[in-house]
Amino acid sequence: MKKKGSEKKRHVVAWLNKAEWDQVRDYLYSMDSSLQRFALDRISAWRARCSNSFPVAVDCTADLVRCQVLDRSGQLTGDDLILMYGMALVRFVNLITERQQGRRARPLRRLAGNLNIPEWVVDLRHEITHRKLPSLKWCRKGCKVVLEWLQQEYWSRQLGGAPDERWDLQSDGEDEEADIKQQEDELVARQKEVDAYTKARELLISYEKDQYQAFDGSPEDKEKSLWQAPLADMSWLLGEIKQFALESSELLIDVLLEDGFLVPTMEQLETLGCATSDSASPTEPRVPQTFLRFWLPLLKMLNSPSFIHLFLEKLFVELKLLSKEPDGHRCFYISAWISEVLLCNNNKFEYHFETKLQKKARMKDRIFINRIQLRWQQLLSACLDAPCISTPHLIQLILDDMEHPPSQETREKLVQLCSIYTQTERSEASTPLQQKQQQQQQPIYTVEMLLDKMQHSWQDARPLHSSPMDSERSEERKWADVQAERALALRGSPWQVCTDNVSWKNYPIGKVPGQSDDPSCLMVDNYSIMTVSDQPVELESSATRSSIPGASAPARPAEGLRWSNSDLNRLKCGLKLF
Repeated sequence: MKKKGSEKKRHVVAWLNKAEWDQVRDYLYSMDSSLQRFALDRISAWRARCSNSFPVAVDCTADLVRCQVLDRSGQLTGDDLILMYGMALVRFVNLITERQQGRRARPLRRLAGNLNIPEWVVDLRHEITHRKLPSLKWCRKGCKVVLEWLQQEYWSRQLGGAPDERWDLQSDGEDEEADIKQQEDELVARQKEVDAYTKARELLISYEKDQYQAFDGSPEDKEKSLWQAPLADMSWLLGEIKQFALESSELLIDVLLEDGFLVPTMEQLETLGCATSDSASPTEPRVPQTFLRFWLPLLKMLNSPSFIHLFLEKLFVELKLLSKEPDGHRCFYISAWISEVLLCNNNKFEYHFETKLQKKARMKDRIFINRIQLRWQQLLSACLDAPCISTPHLIQLILDDMEHPPSQETREKLVQLCSIYTQTERSEASTPLQQKQQQQQQPIYTVEMLLDKMQHSWQDARPLHSSPMDSERSEERKWADVQAERALALRGSPWQVCTDNVSWKNYPIGKVPGQSDDPSCLMVDNYSIMTVSDQPVELESSATRSSIPGASAPARPAEGLRWSNSDLNRLKCGLKLF
């Protein structure tokens, strides 16, 4: 029976007095193994005195501390420690939440949340009980967190007087009834979701069966059969799917995006005679025409602005979940369906001058015809949150179709950053002149881009019409000029440029031909240390020369020999911009 709040609760305890209890508490949470063993022996004596009414918190604390003591002793292997930690953690979660259970079982996550127990501790207990055993690192971390929880929720509360074990009290009758009702409502809602999911799969599977039957005709009628007017059974089935979409459009789209529907299996592609995603371009994915026509009757029937908005949102959410496998088959088709929807909404200027027959042929494979005002900023953010190999292409489609797009420079920078992040190459310009202009204007972000730009610069420096003999002479003169420039830069230095024909690939870094094993053989007699920022720079003379009209810029030193302050400032600015 429950006593009145004004009456004090009396408890029969196993310890001699409060001093003994305080001593055991302090010893348990000390890092001295000998003191912890003494506390564990005292708890064993307490348990023998009051085996039927022993506090659950004290019992769990003793189990977890015993695991730490044995862990530090080094007497057990890793597997033995995992099993011991696992048993202690499972007992803690079960015993602490047991008193909160009513006549009907309730989820441990909710009970643990009411007691401020971290959810991942319950997940750790679930893995130990039903799945693969966790690592020893996670077991130690769980033990540490649980001991801190016990110290805060049980041991520290005893310092103020009588125990206040909220988790050790039976739940009230009203709360129990409310929890039972809530649990029943959750079960009913869950059952409705399962039934709706099953119905959605059955409808889509029936649609696929009817489409495959229409596709199984003669080879010359296969493509035509997909465009015939729907039969009575198909019309009824499409009506059922449309009615289901009005009730649960999100669930229908979730089922559509499962493997075997809008993401085909290899068997389905083989049956329809479609090429696999391996043979298609991953940077600009498109749904195969036959597979697109397979689903067009259903998608055209479901066409509405709200459905298209939700469909794109679900596609980008699914694409974000596939970020760990960006080059997979599923990622290709999710990106391809996004591309198809965006292309349907495209209203390019060149379409304005096409004939009616051309427009009819173009509209034949479109999911919808009339332009939809999409949520462009939301689509742009969702696309950037789901990076994959086709992200630059999707970004370009979104930017081309926006009602109020950003400036051309901003668009180019955004697409360029996406290409750098996803390690994809942008499409080249249409003419060689445009290619050359893009290469000259394109900023350098990586070493590969620098080497590519240097290679194009060398090619541009060569004469257009020259014989092989002239090319060889030009290369020799250029190499001689480079050698002379380097020798001039090293004049007065103990180092010299090696002009011998040496196969340097046979020498590792730090080795030169004829070098002895003495590490100090390359040391010079006199040398000094100077940081890059302390190097002298002729600022005044450079400024004076640059102010004179028609004066030429001063010659830069040899490559890699000196960094000026202006070079450092430009490098810092470039890094900030990047």
